[in-house]
Amino acid sequence: MDRFSFLNAAHTEFFADLYEQYLENPDNVEPSWRSFFQGFDFGMATYNDENPVNYIANVASGAVESTSVSEKLQKEFNVLKLIDGYRSRGHLFTKTNPVRDRRPSSPSLDYTNFGLTASDLNTVFDAAKVLKFEPCTLQEIIFHLENIYCQHIGVEYMYIRKPEVVDWIQNKLGENDNLPNFSSDEKKAILNKLNQAVSFENFLHTKYVGQKRFSLEGGESIIPALDALIEKAAEKGVEKFVMGMAHRGRLNVLANIFDKSTQDIFGEFDGKDYDQEYFDGDVKYHLGLTADKVTSTGKKININLAPNPSHLETVGAVIEGITRAKQDKYFPDDFSKVLPIAVHGDAAIAGQGILYEIVQMAQLDGYKTGGTIHIVINNQVGFTTNYLDARSSTYCTDVAKVTLSPVLHVNADDAEAVVHAISFALDFRMQFGCDVFIDLLGYRKYGHNEGDEPRFTQPVLYKIIAKHKNPRDIYAEKLLSEGVIDADFVKGLEVEYKSRLEVNLEASRKKDLTIITPFMKNEWNGFTQVTDIQMLQNVDTSFPKEGLTAVANSICNLPTDKKFISKIQKLINDRKTMFFETNKLDWAMAEHLAYGSLLKEGYNIRISGQDVERGTFSHRHAVVKVEDSEEEVVLLQNLEGATGKFNIFNSLLSEYGVLGFDYGYALASPNTLTIWEAQFGDFSNGAQIMIDQYISCGEDKWNNQNGIVLLLPHGYEGQGAEHSSARMERYLQLCARQNMYVADCTTPANFFHLLRRQMKTTFRKPLIVFTPKSLLRDPRVVSTVEEFANGSFQETFDDTSMNKADVKTLVFCTGKFYYDITAERENNGRKDVAVVRIEQLFPLPVEQLKAIIAKYPNTDDYVWAQEEPKNMGAYSYMLMNFDLVKWRLASLKAYAAPAAGSYTRAKRRQADAIRMVFDKNLFR
Repeated sequence: MDRFSFLNAAHTEFFADLYEQYLENPDNVEPSWRSFFQGFDFGMATYNDENPVNYIANVASGAVESTSVSEKLQKEFNVLKLIDGYRSRGHLFTKTNPVRDRRPSSPSLDYTNFGLTASDLNTVFDAAKVLKFEPCTLQEIIFHLENIYCQHIGVEYMYIRKPEVVDWIQNKLGENDNLPNFSSDEKKAILNKLNQAVSFENFLHTKYVGQKRFSLEGGESIIPALDALIEKAAEKGVEKFVMGMAHRGRLNVLANIFDKSTQDIFGEFDGKDYDQEYFDGDVKYHLGLTADKVTSTGKKININLAPNPSHLETVGAVIEGITRAKQDKYFPDDFSKVLPIAVHGDAAIAGQGILYEIVQMAQLDGYKTGGTIHIVINNQVGFTTNYLDARSSTYCTDVAKVTLSPVLHVNADDAEAVVHAISFALDFRMQFGCDVFIDLLGYRKYGHNEGDEPRFTQPVLYKIIAKHKNPRDIYAEKLLSEGVIDADFVKGLEVEYKSRLEVNLEASRKKDLTIITPFMKNEWNGFTQVTDIQMLQNVDTSFPKEGLTAVANSICNLPTDKKFISKIQKLINDRKTMFFETNKLDWAMAEHLAYGSLLKEGYNIRISGQDVERGTFSHRHAVVKVEDSEEEVVLLQNLEGATGKFNIFNSLLSEYGVLGFDYGYALASPNTLTIWEAQFGDFSNGAQIMIDQYISCGEDKWNNQNGIVLLLPHGYEGQGAEHSSARMERYLQLCARQNMYVADCTTPANFFHLLRRQMKTTFRKPLIVFTPKSLLRDPRVVSTVEEFANGSFQETFDDTSMNKADVKTLVFCTGKFYYDITAERENNGRKDVAVVRIEQLFPLPVEQLKAIIAKYPNTDDYVWAQEEPKNMGAYSYMLMNFDLVKWRLASLKAYAAPAAGSYTRAKRRQADAIRMVFDKNLFR
């Protein structure tokens, strides 16, 4: 008796559905059926001409041993494999490249590769129901599959592991066979935006010959796509948009999506000076804009294009931070209402490592933004580098697979397909709150810029491009053939648009200055821009003692109904003792009191970085874990009477992406104390681009204030080159024109006031703080409650322990070295040496230092002392910025590395530097 005769009697739709479940997730299928399908797959992988689809005899598991399954059922399974082949590999066979043939892929999707023959083409198969069709012929099935997967949109999604997501995508693709279906009015709207994109570039090309504009030509279809995205998203409830992009196409987007005045754009091309003296500005294709708009259906929306430097993908991290800040402020319960849109270049998304960091942040609690729509303007070339030399991956978008995000590859010449794809992307993001990628495959009409010669490196490609029609003309011909428009329609659009540009050009040239519109002006209402003189003015950062007591009560008492490890219990008890009994508060207590006091005053706190919840040096413990359940307890979130919100997040092992995110957060939330802490100070090297291109000069280039705080652990304790120096000299070299604060505090109370000052001013500046390591637990580094309750941040500390008339040597230093020097002074019993601490290095408190020097009438020896080597630290900065006295240097020699790897050698060198403080005959 045939053991498998039951298969012949059963309805094949049952097997089709069951096999579909197996393909999505084998573990969800009953074990015996799973073995059967595994055998089928094995057979399909090993069949040959003499033994076609004889899968059962080849099952290694032994679960199926007969070959008597009906030929019809075997064919049904073969059709299922064909469908699966299109779903998995159809994107490799699309018509998505507008200017050249795609690289060939093998094997093809020809039905003969799936055990099917020409005689099967007219056979009706139940397997069509997998595509949500009624049973139909193989030829009809292939027709649908070709439309869905192999036309101008290729879709990658079969690596997604959630069956409900895969099912949603497949159902969505099944609508209209994944082909656009727009009304005549919608088609005319697409054509209108295409005309704007093309005409704008043509106008600039003729009016500003040879000037760099990084044109959009070859990718103009992104303009109708962005227009449709914003319109459709607003209908779905999105109220705020945050967009980031590099320079290619930026001016076009500003003019035709953000409605930036073309008069202002022309003024920037004419190279006029700015209407404001205190900032230097940036090139026109780096500038950002914020605009309030009303959609065609009357929806009020706010759109933001973030400014950015030439470092192509840095802005991707910044816009995620801006987005999260807006979500936290306006829609904490519905992140979908703020939509981030990241526009990339193909070479950049494949080559810039920050993209991987951004993608890895996408679903983390501290950094998620409810899904980003990523659009790649794929020119198929970098500066001059062919895509074959630009990446190892098949696609530039393969980073999307890290988070199992779907990717749509679209022919940029097909405007309708592009708009159709962007609608899919929006629906996916709104449905699942996840990232989605669109690879807009086009070309670049000119070289990297309009003065470049692309034929130097791509002569064959650019012969093709020179003869290729632009997307507007291609689409106009299509609509003309469909009878949607007449022959004069496009000419009328072009004449009307260009006449407006001509009027604005004439008006622009009557203006003497260029006006730069501030970015996110509403968020910064009430804040002022200031000079370094105003930055040095005293700010009242006192906080009542009773308020500090209330904060202390919250952070010094663990919940009594939960069990904590003994070390945590002791640490919290020690904090209670220091506040309520000994009145000697350490660094961690100062930090918590600063946060608590600001929370009670209504400010928000956001801290992120590697291991910040506990702190690298186990001092902070802002988050403590219940011993048995690992439940998190955040004592500052339970502060009675606080109206501010406290959030602290351990970050992924990233500096570049995370600092970019937090910079963006601070940019959109000036009333949040936003802190990024490096695990060790020199780890900020990994984020140097963010520091060089944003933090140090964002206000000067783009008129953007930002209050981001960088906590950089710094201090020489014999821990080697990478765990000693935060590279103070690099930050000081970046300081100029009231751009930021740089501080190196020596007391907990002064750190408390420094953090509070960051929020209590009417302006915002980045703050770089070189924070301690060994001093976190040094019994000498304590402050009283009264020092917290009263006063303000002190830029300098004079030496109050010495008789000033007796002092012959006046030493200036910062940070931890003060304690090393004073300990040596005490050991030697020296009464003729005073030590002045400079707590704030920039802006340098010159007048305060002059006043201190004047108090020492008998001093003739002025020493700059530092634990960093001579070519590092603040020495060169002090030489350049304070020439009232002639310095004598006490430091290590100049070295290539910041510190020695040997603990013994490091301590010996530091001891030598300390001896130099007290012996003017020793020189480096």
